[in-house]
Formats: sequence, C-alpha cells, structure tokens
Amino acid sequence: MSDVTFPEGTIRKLWPSETDRFRNHLLRLDKQSRRLRFAHGVADAFIEDYADRMSDMGSLVFGFVVDGEVRAAAELRKLGDTWGREAEAAFSVEKVYQDLGIGSELMGRVIRAARNRGLQLLYMSCLAENSKMQAIARKYEAELRFEYGEVIGEIVPDTANYFSILAEAMDDRVGFMLAVFDLQSRLVKAA
Repeated sequence: MSDVTFPEGTIRKLWPSETDRFRNHLLRLDKQSRRLRFAHGVADAFIEDYADRMSDMGSLVFGFVVDGEVRAAAELRKLGDTWGREAEAAFSVEKVYQDLGIGSELMGRVIRAARNRGLQLLYMSCLAENSKMQAIARKYEAELRFEYGEVIGEIVPDTANYFSILAEAMDDRVGFMLAVFDLQSRLVKAA
C-alpha cells in the first residue's frame, strides 16, 4: 500500500511532534462523532489529555492530512507496556470527510502496522449503532460479535513479509518528508 492521495489530502503516519494536530482533529469532531469514537460523550478537557498522551501510550497514529490539518485519524494502540500478541484499533473521521473511503484506507494502514509488529489479533470496539465502522471491519474480514450494546470486531492480520515491511518503511519515509515540508511551510507563514 503506497501513500494514498485523495483529492484534498494525504494519509500518513503522524509523528510525536504532531500531537497538537491530532488533538485539534479530535476537538473538531461534532458531538455525535465524539460519542461514536469514544463510546460516550467526552469534554474538551478529556480530549486534550487523551491527545497529549498519544506518544506516551505507544500508539501509532495515522492521519488524513488536508492543508496541514488532520481531518481523520486511526490509532493502533498497545494493550500493555510492549507490543504483544494483541492490540486495539480506533478511528475518527470529521463529518465532512466521512463516506469518502478514508476510514477504509486508514484501517488498511492499521492492519499493516499490526502485521509488521507481529500482532496476532487486532480488536475494534464500537457502539452497535456505528454501522459505518462495522462496514469497514467487514471489508477487512473482521469477525464481529455483539456484547452489551457494543460490537467487538476481531481481525487476524497476516504474517509480516518483506513486502509489507518495505511498504510501511516507504510510506514512513514519504510521510516524514511531507511532515517536514508542512512544518517548513507553517514556519514560513508564521514569520
């Protein structure tokens, strides 16, 4: 999977120095999108704290970036202190960018990252009403089950191979260059 360019933006890994962009994206989510992302309503203070701990938690975050702003994000989160056998995936897409295939592309990145880290099981959890998330999970052959008003999806990633590792490394290289160019343009604008 190479760097996917949509008419208005690019999907790439977010770097720890871009925590503010991740936070701003989460803060821009409308009330319903926040509830679907976190399984309940959350205040701005919760989001600020959550985003500030992005790199502390060891998460990998992929973003859909439009003109330097993150408009959708997908997280691959460890379920412990180190990458083990299992991890969790979480997604958020701002309302105007929904239904464009961005969530599906982000899911592909998360699955590949899980695969390349030797994970054997990837969990997704969403509210039972979140049909969009369930459709994305089904697209990637997730096994879905209902538990207490939520849907739990389980994906078994393929074993990493040379091509999956190379693809992620190439995406990281291009993504890093795009992040540097974006930072450079922000610095020029601020001067």
